[in-house]
Amino acid sequence: RMPNWGGGKKCGVCQKAVYFAEEVQCEGSSFHKSCFLCMVCKKNLDSTTVAVHGEEIYCKSCYGKKYGPKGYGYGQGAGTLSTDKGESLGIKYQEGQPHRPTNPNASRMAQKVGGADGCPRCGQAVYAAEKVIGAGKSWHKSCFRCAKCGKSLESTTLADKDGEIYCKGCYAKNFGPKGFGFGQGAGALVHSQ
Repeated sequence: RMPNWGGGKKCGVCQKAVYFAEEVQCEGSSFHKSCFLCMVCKKNLDSTTVAVHGEEIYCKSCYGKKYGPKGYGYGQGAGTLSTDKGESLGIKYQEGQPHRPTNPNASRMAQKVGGADGCPRCGQAVYAAEKVIGAGKSWHKSCFRCAKCGKSLESTTLADKDGEIYCKGCYAKNFGPKGFGFGQGAGALVHSQ
């Protein structure tokens, strides 16, 4: 055990002395900047992304998965919310999850979840730190993808139809003009006399 010279504050994670130059304070506790990480996914935290539960610190996303709404009406079939992505709270973090098509019922239930908007793609709560607005709805950055090909979108590269979002290429292929004279090469329309 390291001696605590000068009675400095102890880090809430590693319990070693924290000196002023490396200190982050959160809810009365002190942390080393390098220790101020989400307990689950190890992302760096700051005052806008931290969620505190007792002595534990989380990013808002992992906090929502571990302590978000559960119980009757949650995660019980199509069109309901499920926040239990936590494998019984052991929570395994996955980088870049594969694209899943939207649950057709999810867009109808873009309801408020614990004061946050519900994401139309996954139904989970969307907090400010992870919010992207598109097609008039709040989405998680990781869910803000083309419904057909799964490509990441930005507000300038999306097209929307019936509450769903698409990249401009997939939108054109699936919902663009069709019929005689379209898509026949050379970029010119053929007009029959």
